[in-house]
Amino acid sequence: MSQAKTPSAEKRQIDKKSGIGVRDLVTCAVFTVIYFIIFFACGMTGFVPIMAFLFPLPLALVSGIPQMLFYTKVRSFGMVTIMGALLGLISFLMGYGPIGLCFGVACGLIADLILRAGGYKSMKCSVASHCVFSLWVIGTMLPMWILGQAYFEPYRASQGDAFVNEMMAYLSGGMLAVVAGIVVCALVGAAIGTKVLRKHFERAGIA
Repeated sequence: MSQAKTPSAEKRQIDKKSGIGVRDLVTCAVFTVIYFIIFFACGMTGFVPIMAFLFPLPLALVSGIPQMLFYTKVRSFGMVTIMGALLGLISFLMGYGPIGLCFGVACGLIADLILRAGGYKSMKCSVASHCVFSLWVIGTMLPMWILGQAYFEPYRASQGDAFVNEMMAYLSGGMLAVVAGIVVCALVGAAIGTKVLRKHFERAGIA
């Protein structure tokens, strides 16, 4: 004769099912690698002075497709936070400083909360989550605004005075414009990602 489950037992069973499993961790790792490749490719455009400030814009745009696909795989709270933490850790190891790591965790956590608020099914919440998550890269750029000229002085020997002076001119343009640009590009990227998702991935049974 089977014994009736107590409410606490049922709750533990639900929590166990809703927890992050090995498959979820593998999914996080795969999409983190994809995102990092895009991040690295966009970051390489920083050899052009203005792109050292604007590379987060194409990053938010291009990453829209894999991120929207990733969100269809998210069914447990914490997966986006893990992805943000991994990206922040990688950027820290690349020399971007600890602020990027903090932003990665914070933006990942907020993006996670937005997805959970939509029951992991709301497309609007997925779009909003991508916009918030895309802001993590600001953490890798804050030292430029915080340190100002002192940040670029070491580059004079290798890049020349013209490069540093041009960077300082762009620095005075303000961070708010970059943040606004990231949000706009993230919206466009998410819209493109949603269309691609519906047109190709859902037909193929991937999403």
